[in-house]
Formats: sequence, C-alpha cells, structure tokens
Amino acid sequence: MIKPDLTLIVPEDLGTVHFVGIGGSGMSGIARLFLAAGHTVTGSDSRESENVETLRALGATIAIGHDAKNVGDADSLVVTGALWQDNPEYVLATERGLPVLHRAQALAWLVRSHRLVSVAGAHGKTTSTGMIVTGLLGLGQDPNFVNGGVIESLGVSAGSGSDDLFVVEADESDGSFLLYDTSVALITNVDPDHLDHYGSLEAFEAAFVEFAQNATELVVVSSDDPGAVRVTGRLNGPRIITFGEADDAMVRVHSIGTSGPVAFTVRWEGVDYSATLRVPGRHNAINAAGAFAVLVGLGFDPASSLEAVSAFGGTQRRFELHGTVRGVSVYDDYAHHPTEVAAALSAARTVVGTGRIIAVHQPHLYSRTRLFAQEFADALETHADQTIVLAVYGAREDPEPGVTGALVSERFTDPSHVAFIPEWQDAADYLGSIAREGDFVVTLGCGDVYRIVPQLLDSLGTTEGADATRPGIAEPTPVTGDRG
Repeated sequence: MIKPDLTLIVPEDLGTVHFVGIGGSGMSGIARLFLAAGHTVTGSDSRESENVETLRALGATIAIGHDAKNVGDADSLVVTGALWQDNPEYVLATERGLPVLHRAQALAWLVRSHRLVSVAGAHGKTTSTGMIVTGLLGLGQDPNFVNGGVIESLGVSAGSGSDDLFVVEADESDGSFLLYDTSVALITNVDPDHLDHYGSLEAFEAAFVEFAQNATELVVVSSDDPGAVRVTGRLNGPRIITFGEADDAMVRVHSIGTSGPVAFTVRWEGVDYSATLRVPGRHNAINAAGAFAVLVGLGFDPASSLEAVSAFGGTQRRFELHGTVRGVSVYDDYAHHPTEVAAALSAARTVVGTGRIIAVHQPHLYSRTRLFAQEFADALETHADQTIVLAVYGAREDPEPGVTGALVSERFTDPSHVAFIPEWQDAADYLGSIAREGDFVVTLGCGDVYRIVPQLLDSLGTTEGADATRPGIAEPTPVTGDRG
C-alpha cells in the first residue's frame, strides 16, 4: 500500500484534480465538493456505479479501469491509503512530480476557510455525522458536509451549503484526522483499533488527545468509553462537554427503550428532554446524545436540537433492509469491529421479535482478524443465534499465513452455532437451508460483503420471485477500503 506524505505542503492552486478510486464512499463525496467549488475533476474507478454516474452528471470525466492515460493533463492526484504502489496512475503522477494528496489532505485544503466540526471515533462516526447534519438542517441551517456514508434522507454523502459550518467525518485509521483545522471535535469513542498503523494502544490514544487539543472551540467526548475517558483526563484548553450514560456525563442519556425505534431521554443542565429516533439500538441513542451535545455546544436551543436530531433516518449500510423472502428479512450493516458487531446485533434483537438472528460476518483486515478473533467470536456468539463466517476481506493488507475466518469460528464455545464457509455461494445455500420464517439475517463487514445480499435472497427463495419483496435492492455505495 502507498503511504501518502501527510506532511506535504499542499499547493495553493491544485488545478485539475484527478481522483484514483473516485467511486468510493469517501472519495466520491470529496469529488462532489470539488466540483461544487468550481474545480475541474477527473477520475477513475474499477467499475461503474451510481456514484460514478452521478459525478459524471455533475461534470466529472471518469474512466473505468486504472491506466496511466487516465491522468491526462491533471495537475494533482487524490488517493486513498488503500491504493497499491504499482497503480499506473499513481506511478505516472510520481514520475511527473505531481502533488499526490491523501483524500484527507484534499478535504482539509478545501475546507480550510470554514468553521469545522470534525467527528472521530473507532465507530459511530458516520451515524453521528449524519445526525449532526440532519440536526442542523432541521434547525434551519445550511451546512456543508462530507460523510463516510450516504445519509438516507438526503440521498448523498456530501453537500455544499451557504453556512460557514462544515461537518466532516474524520478518519483516525491512518492519523489523517490530525490534518483538519478543527473548531468543534466530537469523539464518539476511543475503542482500540487500527493498531496495525499506530503500533500500540498508547499511540492510538495519544492521537486522539492531539485531535482534541487541536480543537479551538469545543470538544464533545464520550463519558462511557474507557479510552475516551482517559483522553478526556489529558485535555486542557478548549471547552469540554461529556455525553453518555455515566452518572457524571454533562449530557446524560437515560430511560433508553428496549424495542423498535429507540426512545430515550437526555438530561442537560438539569432539564430532561425526550425523543424517539427512527432507527433502533441503544448505541444510536448514545450517538444522538453526542450529536445533541454538539448542537447545544454551538448555542442551539436544547429542545429544538433534540427534535431535529430525532428526524435522522439512517445511513446506507447501517442496519439497512434489503429484502424479505419467505418471511426472512435480510439486512446489511457496516460493523467491522467487535463493539460495532455487538451493537448492530443488539439493535437487531430489539426488532426481531420471536425470530432468530443469523449473522453473516466478513472479517475485515488480516491484522484485525488476528488481533480480535476472540472478541469477534464472543460478540457473535453472544448476540446472534447462528453465525456464518466468510473469508477475510484484506483491503489494504496482504494475506497473513494462517489468518482466515476460521480464527473466529474456532473460538466459539458451541461450534453448532457457527459455520466457516469461505465460498459465497456455498454460504448462501447454507443460509437457505437453515433460515425459517421470522428470522433476521444481518451481513456484517466494511468490505464488499453487501454484494452477497442478492445471493442470499435468491437462495432463500424456493422459486424465482416466490413470496419475495426486495425494497432497496439497488447496490449500496461501494466502499473501497479507504475507511475502517
């Protein structure tokens, strides 16, 4: 994988900007913003997608397949950390001496004159970013934003507004979240992850301390997550608002409902405010509390802020229903860390009724699978009734000898509750043989596991189209390994 120079001084004029992997969820949003700002944008991607079509309609010139000729007369290149060093477009750009920018560098350059709200955390940041944007729009604001996933109610992951506020999902996986000139920082959690990059938990937490210390106005930080609490204890300078279920949280969440769309109450400055979200799960009540804390920290009315946040309708690949066949519902979720897996399956439990939960887990990254195999097994065995483990999605990493999905399945205490099936069609056929009416199937992972959904639905059907409905079966926004 390439390691872009995050210390590079970005030129004042980027000229024509070429995006390698322009169709990805993060890259497409940034490309959209460059187009809106009047820049000439070109790009390439491995395949056609809805994102590619939309960007073309907005004026981008995009080639399918990676080839040096795609660079054309571009003046600068934007890449992700998922790009390989032998990519011909990257090779040509380096030979020409063109500025090669990590996508976060490009975004930081673009937003440099705005008042920035940066959302970071090992998980929950896409949902929290979407909640803040939804809240601001509901409060009559017109923010700029770029998120890691499509906000369902808006149909886009990025947008240009007339306000000074700019809300961004800040990726901590490679340290690039430290590039932003942040005014308001939200830290959803500091759950250990990305240790392949940081090398140690201490270095991981130190990066969050630096991220928070860089915020000039406000830091909103979890009171529940142990890592976040440790980070908070090391902060000085900007105003701090803590949120969560802890007794000492400044925005304290309580009375969280246990079924369906989650109802909850937050206490702020001695006053209780209640709401019901349109999405399920205890974790989403806590995410909403963080978004609420950002809004009241910005000076908005508390009651109006919570009402606006509660209108959030979800993002793509977060507990997203794709179809129902024979009474079996098939959902997809981006969860790729043990804590996220537990949260997603716990949310499913609140709406499954008497049915079973069948998890289809695609491990993401060889290093993460090796480091957290036991934690994944514990989360899956605790919160799902049956689990199918697929092959590892390597993304930016080369395979490691002996690291397969079997590392997870072998750690179940009851092997009858899990099956390691690396071949997708075999996994789909197995699902069809064990699923029964009322079950919830949830695919889990931030790789390409969403692509198995049509196979799962087909295997569930006894005949083509029999007793089947498929809402939202359009292909989700692709994720190209630049996040997670």
